[in-house]
Amino acid sequence: MRFFRALYIFWVAIQFGLDEFASSNRTLRVLRGVTRTIFFTRDLSRPRGERLRLALEQLGPIFVKFGQVLSTRRDMIPLDIADELALLQDRVAPFSSEAVSNILERSFEGDTSKIFREFDLKPIASASVAQVHFGVLMDGREVAVKVLRPDIASVISRDIALLDLFAWALASILPDGKRLKPREVVAEFRRHLDDELDLMREAANASQLRRNFKDSSSLVVPEIYWDFCRTNVMVMERMTGIPVGKIDELRANQIDLEKLAASGVEIFFTQVFRDGYFHADMHPGNILVQLDGRYVALDFGIMGTLTEVDKNYLAQNFLAFFRRDYRGVAEAHVDAGWVPKDTRIDDFEATIRFICEPIFDKPLKDISFGRLLLNLFQAARRFNVEIQPQLIMLQKTLLNVEGLGRELDPNLDLWKTAKPYLESWMKEQMGLKGLIKQIKKEAPSWVAILPRLPRLIDAYLSEDAEAGRGEHLEEIKDLNRKVRLLGLTTAGLALCLMALALT
Repeated sequence: MRFFRALYIFWVAIQFGLDEFASSNRTLRVLRGVTRTIFFTRDLSRPRGERLRLALEQLGPIFVKFGQVLSTRRDMIPLDIADELALLQDRVAPFSSEAVSNILERSFEGDTSKIFREFDLKPIASASVAQVHFGVLMDGREVAVKVLRPDIASVISRDIALLDLFAWALASILPDGKRLKPREVVAEFRRHLDDELDLMREAANASQLRRNFKDSSSLVVPEIYWDFCRTNVMVMERMTGIPVGKIDELRANQIDLEKLAASGVEIFFTQVFRDGYFHADMHPGNILVQLDGRYVALDFGIMGTLTEVDKNYLAQNFLAFFRRDYRGVAEAHVDAGWVPKDTRIDDFEATIRFICEPIFDKPLKDISFGRLLLNLFQAARRFNVEIQPQLIMLQKTLLNVEGLGRELDPNLDLWKTAKPYLESWMKEQMGLKGLIKQIKKEAPSWVAILPRLPRLIDAYLSEDAEAGRGEHLEEIKDLNRKVRLLGLTTAGLALCLMALALT
């Protein structure tokens, strides 16, 4: 079965002239000549990006979704193709009402009329993994019900295996293939799809984001009704609002678009730097705007996470960019291990300055972040920068925020809007508040490790020291780190207290 699917994919690729992408490889150039001779009747008048988009649409929902993810990897593909793939809409033909009824009956073990007073079998939205219906619970609460597509897991497993095969081929054929990590991109795609196949996980994502923005004046997240959630069914509060892409309707309802655009930037940086947990699928179809000007987030299948190390690194880079400290950006890349240690900082700094200097002091409408990213990736290739798979979703989200801001307020200055927030966050992290927060965070581990000190020290100093160190090596390393951190934290606290006393 997989063999015939692979043949079909190959046939679609040839029909849409995707063999053109192999023309840069000497070996595959011969193959292209053969296909052009055999399939001489095919229409190749459309631009290559459009043909690729149409081919992905014909191959089905998984390939459509992969095209969306690929559109964010401008380090891997030319800008014209990335722009075309960004047009892919995550809307596919809905599955049957009978299938919906069967799924609900199996999930709730019986007659759904005891759960829903009303249920509309016609979906309000249909995507590659699931579709959404409106309904009313028996207690009168209006709900949105997300239902997973039947047999979608087997379809995903089959097509992901084939995508991985094609990624392996790209990594082997392209000169830059290994550095660009196409198989890692497929693996990241697989991980997010696996998350989307469990709607209980998506419900947990929504619940976490709602808790993070409790009582927020800028973002609303629907409540999850856990009693009615299953692996393939999710029931949540039905939200109302104006789709963020309908600018004329927003204006007609007297929504302040400039404030809305700035609020979107603030929400993004709050999720990234305060929480390290962000909505990673923020395209206009997943965002509503209430009449009071607050955003409404929808669809929580793809969420991004960042470690403290990632957050600090990103904040330092953003601030260095905002301050035009290009040497700081270059040094941060080296310190993070993104570029080799023997990289000439002066050359790297000059390249970053050349790329970034033209964009400052311009409104958003005059800045092409796509062109900026393309130039940065070209520089990355020159300096052997390692692409970081864990930041792919962040990059995608930033591009979505850019597009949203451009639609709402073309004069929005992303840099000036974000800089005060980032500076405030860095001050909290590096100042006295950050120090106290770190002490509170580490205190439980210090309490836990103190009773073990005598045993660990004895193991380290015993006659059989080598064996003892080997047996307790990880504990000793942990102890060593804790003690150093305790000493540094105590010294830092003392210095802060001295400074306060002298002021």
